[in-house]
Amino acid sequence: MMHIKPLRFLHRGQLLRLENVPPTRTLLQLIREDLHLCGTKEGCNEGDCGACVVTLREPGSSEFKAVNSCIRFAHSIEGMELTTVEDLSADGALHPAQEAMVQCHGSQCGFCTPGFVMSMFALHENFSATGQKVDRVCAQVALSGNLCRCTGYRPILDAAVQMQSLSKSELPAQEIRRLTAEKALKIDQKTSSGSYLLPTTLAELLELRSAHPQAQIVAGCTDVGLWVNKGHQQFAQVLDVTRVAELRRIERYPHHIAIGAAVSLHEAYAALVQDRPQLRTFAERFAGLPVRNSGTFGGNVANGSPIGDSMPLLIALKANVVLMRARGHREMPLEKLYTGYRQNVIAKDEVLAWIKVPLPTATEFSRIYKISKRYDDDISAVCLAISAQRSGDEIKALSIGVGGVAATPARAIKTEALCADSMRASGLFDALKISLQAEFQPISDMRASSAYRRELLGALMDRFASDWRGEKLVSLESWDSLEEVLA
Repeated sequence: MMHIKPLRFLHRGQLLRLENVPPTRTLLQLIREDLHLCGTKEGCNEGDCGACVVTLREPGSSEFKAVNSCIRFAHSIEGMELTTVEDLSADGALHPAQEAMVQCHGSQCGFCTPGFVMSMFALHENFSATGQKVDRVCAQVALSGNLCRCTGYRPILDAAVQMQSLSKSELPAQEIRRLTAEKALKIDQKTSSGSYLLPTTLAELLELRSAHPQAQIVAGCTDVGLWVNKGHQQFAQVLDVTRVAELRRIERYPHHIAIGAAVSLHEAYAALVQDRPQLRTFAERFAGLPVRNSGTFGGNVANGSPIGDSMPLLIALKANVVLMRARGHREMPLEKLYTGYRQNVIAKDEVLAWIKVPLPTATEFSRIYKISKRYDDDISAVCLAISAQRSGDEIKALSIGVGGVAATPARAIKTEALCADSMRASGLFDALKISLQAEFQPISDMRASSAYRRELLGALMDRFASDWRGEKLVSLESWDSLEEVLA
């Protein structure tokens, strides 16, 4: 039997040490069953509803990150500070997030309330630390991973905006205890061995991967957590890449950016939006903020789900991936990574290390469209990304990535071939639409039928044509457009 190292983390200003925590025990199970803190709820148990949201803060950081505790492994919080909803009023006084919910009547049945409060707590603390003002737009982004089945969003959003006007209950003694506990963590450094491997350097990661090829790699657990909760899978040994310093970096070069595999989805998309502002809405719709805080860019790519939203975008942008092992590395176009449904070319002793994304050119015209049953916090039925090199009305080159229509994220090679040379767009879009619909044979499932997906491909190509022509369309992304229609 593999040795299970004690789990150490900060809670209420104290260093806790828990023995014999299994490698696949979730953070939610640890909170409710080991710490006996039952304010944090189990709702969907798959990271969709937000009832289980808690916050984590890394040593030395002032940022609180809201995460779904139901799909995060407990050992992943080694050395971090955990805050649950009970902690906000541990001294008997309500936190502004809680007080605002009371004043604005933001709680109805109450089941989802702890998760909303924790997302609001993170927003309050992070914005107050930087002097930023919470408005309705940023409140909606912060609460995008929380669902209210009583449809009580208006008073909850009112509370999120109002909470900064309430005085904050300071806990200086708790902060002093926390800093003391952090020093204790630094003294007692752990080595990477046992059932839960948590390397901190790339060299250590590659050595461990070579020595333990059977270990299940995790990079945020937003999908592997589902395998445990819903598929009832168990893993004797887990290799967690999220603490590898080199893979937590985003590096800029003259022609591309290199995003480390352990960079969170939230930070990765912030970097992409910096270069391509038109991606902002898509980035916020990718998933709720707690999922984007836990999930990693590399994890989403390596997982290779046919309905994963990063891959169509990266395929359209002609991104490459870098695979590393102890004895070397190799690089390839992202679409070459996949060989079948949830299958790829990554060897047992390899890890996906970086995703290299070309910087936009002066002539690039790129768009991405996500269609899902729920606007926020939902998986795509179809995702279509198109990147063209534009010269006036001429398309000089075309790259198309598609998700939800094949066993893997796919490049629309046949449709791209219609634009081998510069062609006038006005005479090309109809042909592109017909070709795109004919190129794929999507399946029918719980999210959409095959026929609907095929129709969507055509409709989204029409949408791209409208965007190309600069037509102003009514959409949920544009409140101005909606107001004009309703006027």
